[in-house]
Amino acid sequence: MSSLVDFSQPSLWVSVATIVFNPTFWNIAARQEYHNKVITRLFGGNSRNGCYALAVTIFSLGIIRDYFYNEALSQQPSHPLLSTQLSKLSALPLFLTGNILVLTSMYALGVTGTYLGDYFGILMDTPVTSFPFNVTDAPMYHGSTLSFLATALWRGKPAGVLLTGLVTIMYAIARRFEDPFTTMIYKKREKEKERREGKKGN
Repeated sequence: MSSLVDFSQPSLWVSVATIVFNPTFWNIAARQEYHNKVITRLFGGNSRNGCYALAVTIFSLGIIRDYFYNEALSQQPSHPLLSTQLSKLSALPLFLTGNILVLTSMYALGVTGTYLGDYFGILMDTPVTSFPFNVTDAPMYHGSTLSFLATALWRGKPAGVLLTGLVTIMYAIARRFEDPFTTMIYKKREKEKERREGKKGN
């Protein structure tokens, strides 16, 4: 593995740090918002502005993460098996598919739906079941992972494949926290709605 990946390069570890940090940060920030309204209070009680601020922060952190990923790959060795024309050609549909999944999911969810608006109490009326959610239940995460892999293949870097594996692991961990919590939020809304309707009926 040492001949495939240069672990002595600081840029590799910086990339690792950003990949680990990003989902950890937004999960902690979102939980703090839900339980303690930390971000909303910073914006004078305006939850929507708080959500927009978190969206800008997460988006910016994503750009920083991608920058350091590309910087890390530029200082890593290539491998002949990943430097073929076939490898480059296989990267194109992966990159295209990944970006389609990310962009269409953002369009379907909107800003607040994409960037944890439910933790701010900004809930969608009904779950989104149209494309790309009828193809995958986590198009943002799966699309981003495909883009990481496509970049690794395009540049012929085994380190990129390794880092893509880390991305996959971090997103899987993030979903273990996010998916049940989001389900709980919407179930709580439904129970409150039923309670209000029950009071009206009485």
